[in-house]
Amino acid sequence: MISTIILRAGSPDMLGTLVPMVLIMVVFYFFMIRPQVKKAKDHKKLVSELKKGDKIVTTAGIHGRIVDMNETTFLIEVESGAKIRFDKTAVSLDATKAAAPKVETPKIDTTKA
Repeated sequence: MISTIILRAGSPDMLGTLVPMVLIMVVFYFFMIRPQVKKAKDHKKLVSELKKGDKIVTTAGIHGRIVDMNETTFLIEVESGAKIRFDKTAVSLDATKAAAPKVETPKIDTTKA
């Protein structure tokens, strides 16, 4: 009788331990894994859309213009005229799109003359 009481008190409830573990995994997925996958997908799209003549900023902070490209690298020309070859994964920003002028909507005067 005493041994059966000890066994029942020591055995964990499967539902009580399984639900918190599943919740932790779901939270981990939505806050850690999913944003990283989305960020990698966006970066891959950004790099695939770049072409010769686009201005870029590398992860090292170097600004330049793409003068040549192949499957894995970009050849960029910096302001001094020097040309530097970078891996495509080193691109952090498409400065051509970032520097594009923003179109302002005309303001409508609502006061009566």
